[in-house]
Amino acid sequence: MTAIAKPQARRRAAKVVRRRQLIDAAIESIAKRGLGDTTLAHVSQAAGLSQGIVNLHFASKENLLNETLKHLRAEYEQNWRAALEKAPDDDLASQLSALLRSDYMSTVANKKKLSVWFAFWGEAKSRPTYKKISQERMTDYTEILETLLERLINEGGYSEINTPSMTQGITAMADGLWLNILISASGFKRSDAEKVMMQYLRATFPKHKDAFY
Repeated sequence: MTAIAKPQARRRAAKVVRRRQLIDAAIESIAKRGLGDTTLAHVSQAAGLSQGIVNLHFASKENLLNETLKHLRAEYEQNWRAALEKAPDDDLASQLSALLRSDYMSTVANKKKLSVWFAFWGEAKSRPTYKKISQERMTDYTEILETLLERLINEGGYSEINTPSMTQGITAMADGLWLNILISASGFKRSDAEKVMMQYLRATFPKHKDAFY
């Protein structure tokens, strides 16, 4: 690397670090205050940076919120892909188990992150950008889920199961379990949500139940 390139590389690295600091601070503020009450001043204060730095990197609150949601979407995808890669290639039930268990890992399903997801979803109807990014979160996930379900249904001879309906049902259940983690008054936890999902899969795919314990 040349003498000129080294400072440029350091500046690029610093820019990435600053942007991540600000996005993390935005997540903190949204989880605490919601979208409407979060301001650039809150974000800069939480990040320990000047408000001018926020403006430099994002120009506006709306840009910052959009990039925060994109970050959460990317983080979610990286999480389930990493979980799926660790599952045996020749075991469909274990792959399905890994994919669905990934929804309840602390990296994506802690209460702070869930608060932010639901804050954005609450605005998605009137904010097309939020709706688009939220839908993109599930595009590849749903495709892989449906493929795994179809192959497992064929492998086990579960002829009474409709794959598209099962896919929609599981994704709806997953969102509902996230909501229960967030608002339950009974102390419903990530581990409880995972147990509910695995119990459902054991009942649905009895010939493959050992993968869902």
